[in-house]
Amino acid sequence: MSLKLQFVERAVQKGSNLSALCEEFGVSRQTGHKWLRRYRELGPLGLVDQSPRPDSSPSGTGEDVVLAILALRNQHPSWGPDKISRVLQRSFAADAPSRSTVVRILRRLGKVKRRRPPVRIWSVDGRPRVEVSGADDLWTMDFKGWWRAGNGQRCEPFTVRDAHSRFVLAATLLPGARGELVRGVLEHLFTKHGTPRAIQCDNGSPFVCTRARGGLTQLSAWLVSPGIRLFRSRPGKPQDNGGHERMHRDLAELELAPARSRRAQQRDCDRWLVDFNNVRPHEALGGKTPAEVYKPSHRIPAVQLPNYPPEYKVRRVNRVGMVKLFGDCVYVSVSVRGQLVGLHHERGMQWRASFHEVDLGLIEIVNINDALSNVSAPESIAVHPHKGPSFSKIVSV
Repeated sequence: MSLKLQFVERAVQKGSNLSALCEEFGVSRQTGHKWLRRYRELGPLGLVDQSPRPDSSPSGTGEDVVLAILALRNQHPSWGPDKISRVLQRSFAADAPSRSTVVRILRRLGKVKRRRPPVRIWSVDGRPRVEVSGADDLWTMDFKGWWRAGNGQRCEPFTVRDAHSRFVLAATLLPGARGELVRGVLEHLFTKHGTPRAIQCDNGSPFVCTRARGGLTQLSAWLVSPGIRLFRSRPGKPQDNGGHERMHRDLAELELAPARSRRAQQRDCDRWLVDFNNVRPHEALGGKTPAEVYKPSHRIPAVQLPNYPPEYKVRRVNRVGMVKLFGDCVYVSVSVRGQLVGLHHERGMQWRASFHEVDLGLIEIVNINDALSNVSAPESIAVHPHKGPSFSKIVSV
């Protein structure tokens, strides 16, 4: 501002050379004439920097439209720009804002929440293929759609079936789909019939968590521990477990006449189970009943220590899902807490994590300053006693 005033004071003097002044002050002749013109029109206030924004914008959004967008957003916070634009077309017709205009205005008003970056989804690549040659080679398990008993109690059957003999091992009504409830049913079946070689399930809770490493939950990690292979159906593909879904269609007959309570409904499920296994002939079994074909293996369930190759670093996961690696506290997964995981060195500070035969993905340990500049969704922070803070994240699968 003082530079402009000095320029103008010398420029208004009689006999001043404007071109020489512009060269002396290091400004163009156009700028010099502009300063002088504004000083003559407005005085010293004319030398204050002005916004380059035009006084009017024929293509700009009117104030009434902006207020209408803001009112709709405040009234319906869940509405997106497309819905707001369509509603405003009823009121403003041709003057209604487009979707892009609504997005721009909402961002300018601070009405758009920044979403967290998407989390890695541990999906299934293809249809599971398991060779079944005898009983307890493969069990299938799932929850059937729930219904309510006469007193309003929720009846949600958890069913387990032997794929070879079609023998239904359990049709238990549970108050919910929590992992500890499912584990209790499976523990009873393991003790009574033995441990299967493999189990197939869908991608729902509590069997699988697609946002956890390897898709493991505490329940599925417990199943993997005794050496059971876990197979997952493809998302949205019930035909991958078609035999189990067909059995659920027979079980759905109980919904037509619900019992008065969950306990009474369980008695109906037990009677249905006996009828399905011992009375109903199965075409795929040559007219035999599942009970005539099923011979339990009675394999003793026992937790097996994972057999990792010698070059692997074996670490036990603590109660918060972390392991120590050369002084760094690295987060793996809370689903495998208390378990032994294997870490195989890939390159640099990248390690491949495994739990039995389940691939837990790639872990990279980098300096926290480098990590914060490159990563938007950190998973865990670790402190190295010599190198300072470190950072662990999933790089790839």
